[in-house]
Amino acid sequence: MSMYFDVGDETLWNPSGGAGRLFLRQVEVFEAELGLPSGIGQGRHWGDPDTLEIDPRRYAEFTRALVERHCRTGHFVIHALSEGFVATAVALARRAGVEVLPPAPESGAVGDATGHDVQLPDGARTLTEAAVAALDTRARELDRHMAR
Repeated sequence: MSMYFDVGDETLWNPSGGAGRLFLRQVEVFEAELGLPSGIGQGRHWGDPDTLEIDPRRYAEFTRALVERHCRTGHFVIHALSEGFVATAVALARRAGVEVLPPAPESGAVGDATGHDVQLPDGARTLTEAAVAALDTRARELDRHMAR
């Protein structure tokens, strides 16, 4: 069985049930981490857990915060755990017509803005143009493999 992620009458993504469920569970994790709703909810076939509707406005806010957090983390493990999900979320956002621009690189920036989850000194990571480009490349690559 597959799932449907829709905006109105347009299906943006039609993953297998396993991939869709995994994505939704990660959405729940990051909703809690960011303190923001994702904008993904019950679809037009009420009661069918495999049809989901995306609210582009809310999803835009969620995805932009997600990318900001991902690009600013100084923790290698957190970065590694979130990279694939963030790229998938960006690819889906682009399909929904949401422009998601990563934060501008900051020379010498280390860690996140809150000072939480900073891994220093060996794990220190600066936000570089290469890191931003890598996320963009990964999102484009995933987009080519995400069934509609």
